[in-house]
Amino acid sequence: MAGGIVSGLYNSDVFRMACRQFDNAADVIELPETIRDRTKYPRRCLAVALPVRRDDGSVTVFEGYRVQHNLSTGPCKGGIRFHENVTLGEVAALAMWMSWKCSLVGLPYGGAKGGVIVNPRQLSVTELEHLTRRYMQEMINFIGPQTDIPAPDVGTNEQIMGWMMDTFSNHVGYVASAVVTGKPVALGGSQGRREATGAGVAYLVGKYLGDLKVPLNKTTVAVQGFGNVGSETAVALSGYGAKVIAISDYTGGIHNAEGIDLGKALQFVRRTGALKDFDGGDPIGNEELLQLKCTVLVPAALERVITEQIAPKLRCRILAEAANGPTTNGADKIVERRGDIEIIPDVLCNSGGVIVSYFEWLQNLQNYYWDRDEVITKLFRILDKAKESVESQKVKFRCSRRLAALTLGIARVAEAKQSRGLFP
Repeated sequence: MAGGIVSGLYNSDVFRMACRQFDNAADVIELPETIRDRTKYPRRCLAVALPVRRDDGSVTVFEGYRVQHNLSTGPCKGGIRFHENVTLGEVAALAMWMSWKCSLVGLPYGGAKGGVIVNPRQLSVTELEHLTRRYMQEMINFIGPQTDIPAPDVGTNEQIMGWMMDTFSNHVGYVASAVVTGKPVALGGSQGRREATGAGVAYLVGKYLGDLKVPLNKTTVAVQGFGNVGSETAVALSGYGAKVIAISDYTGGIHNAEGIDLGKALQFVRRTGALKDFDGGDPIGNEELLQLKCTVLVPAALERVITEQIAPKLRCRILAEAANGPTTNGADKIVERRGDIEIIPDVLCNSGGVIVSYFEWLQNLQNYYWDRDEVITKLFRILDKAKESVESQKVKFRCSRRLAALTLGIARVAEAKQSRGLFP
């Protein structure tokens, strides 16, 4: 693009995928060239070395990142993932998607994301705490309740957020509850935050099934990724009357056409740490699960799992993107051409987590806390409004639901940047 920036800093397949999505959406709304690159590329990034003393006395240096995509609409917001395959490009793509997601659902945030290259399952609790605190210590000048508010993501949880809050609080000299969200309730976490993303996915699935006039008690569900989001989605859909016939994690999966006992599966995972050897059905691979005949397929693990090779083999009616970026651009085109699958795009589908994170931040700032019913009621109200705006945009531009959602999010961020002007 003439005048555009050329940088290899974020070079990765997933970042290029996010950029192509942006370009397609920007073309639909005819976003002026003068604002495109300012809206598209991250504002800033930080890469840090994290030396951690191990239990055996040795020292390992881990690498960590934080990318802040957009600071024009409010403080940055986004999770931190601990995973062995984290890259700076992946973190940048996730930060970009967070910007569109926050904008789409009307939150006063810009997008951010963080990551550390580590397999947290290979660390002791003490080593994990040391790594977490070191990461937060390195980020302190870029993090804060009015600057950037992290949350859990893949490989992180409430306890890790608690350690991060404590590290920041010790640095500033007071209890800074609002510096992170997704904390334990005892530290100012919100009621309903743990299940928020999965509850939101299930709620939207129920709404779209209603649009298709498919009763929930006739619905079968397959969930790839049985972590926090996948398991909460499965439990919520089961509570609505759907039958969950397949679940999986990084060790493999289980298929049971009669329905999986989710209570036993959750107990097993809590006890052993993974689904491997769970006897609630027949073993199934992750790719095989994606191709099962079902009403609703929920990719709830990592990005780019539904590829051009998988897309023609999908046999679901609704594809509910509980993960970020699970469908590649090529697969997206194939699904669109097929015309027999309704996609609930990630920026809408999994937005429940950041919505309730916003509620947690508000409660922390006010020191006034809501009960779970109030949190969930407010969550569903925002999701209803976002769904309605996406469907209206889809009709207006005669485009896919993903493009409709992205155009809304991107246009609002671009408008904010234009309104603020360009600092000389």
